[in-house]
Amino acid sequence: MATAAVPVQKRKLRVLRRVVLAILCSMAALIAFAWLRPLTLLWTLARLRLSLKGVHSEYTRIPFDGAGMVRVHYYEGGSGAPIVLVHGLGGRAEDWINLMPQLMRDHHHVYALDLPGYGQSDWPPNAQYSISELAGAVEAFMNDRGVTRTDLGGWSMGGWIAMRLALDEPQRIRRLVIFDSAGLRWDLTWDTSLFEPDTPAKLQALNELLMPGPPLHTPGFVARDIFRFEARHGWVVRRNMDSMLTGTDLLDGKLGALQMPMLIIWGKQDHMIPASAGQAIHREVPQSEFQVFDGCGHLLPEFCANRVGPVVKGFLDEPAPIAGRQAEIPH
Repeated sequence: MATAAVPVQKRKLRVLRRVVLAILCSMAALIAFAWLRPLTLLWTLARLRLSLKGVHSEYTRIPFDGAGMVRVHYYEGGSGAPIVLVHGLGGRAEDWINLMPQLMRDHHHVYALDLPGYGQSDWPPNAQYSISELAGAVEAFMNDRGVTRTDLGGWSMGGWIAMRLALDEPQRIRRLVIFDSAGLRWDLTWDTSLFEPDTPAKLQALNELLMPGPPLHTPGFVARDIFRFEARHGWVVRRNMDSMLTGTDLLDGKLGALQMPMLIIWGKQDHMIPASAGQAIHREVPQSEFQVFDGCGHLLPEFCANRVGPVVKGFLDEPAPIAGRQAEIPH
């Protein structure tokens, strides 16, 4: 019996060695992938996290000015009253990862799309990527999904797009929420080429604009992947920015036409679009509420979501928002 047990033990040892080797090889492959493509790994982990929260990754096709039908990626989750979320310049649908689950828990049917030219959507080369074109793409997405009336949220450039759509299709927007939004004229104090970082200095300067305080240093292997990505896809951001800088789509003097309740949320330490720009929007829209969050910068829907989420949910659900209300939320 002892002799028979020896081959069994050897087989078990061989199996164990193979399992350990497979684990080590998998870990080595993951480390190598993280080293070479850290952005792809982060986006994959974000999709996994959203999936675990009950958010589904989907695709559809919509018409886009000058480009025919384009494939658009979006996330969808929850049930109840719909809300459509629009990301900003250089962003993607995963930017809403910390806010979407909160809205879903509050009985909202949430959509977050990758605009054409961003994320996992098509990148049509012959589009202008103007604000009006992108607003048309969001409207086409709503048509495709059968969303006839919805709440609408937009962040940075996405807020500009959301306001443009609310002006164009006011009967379809129940309530409007914007976060650190562009759309009105203000004095630029930074180099617009920072949105296409191709050097460590530019990347550091961009991070300083986005973060409320001194940003952490970006590791070299992450910076390399950012530069690689921008070298391939930065032309969309450039074309987007060039269109915005013409001033054709600016909304100065037009926002008074908005009639739906509107929530304006800002990071007090936003170094990219100052809170004074939010104050200007608030002055143009008498029925708007303006909330400024101390300790938050331009990325507040992502990094301050635990503070911002309850305010957004309260605004969407309260029977009659308080017109003209203004408050600063302490850190």
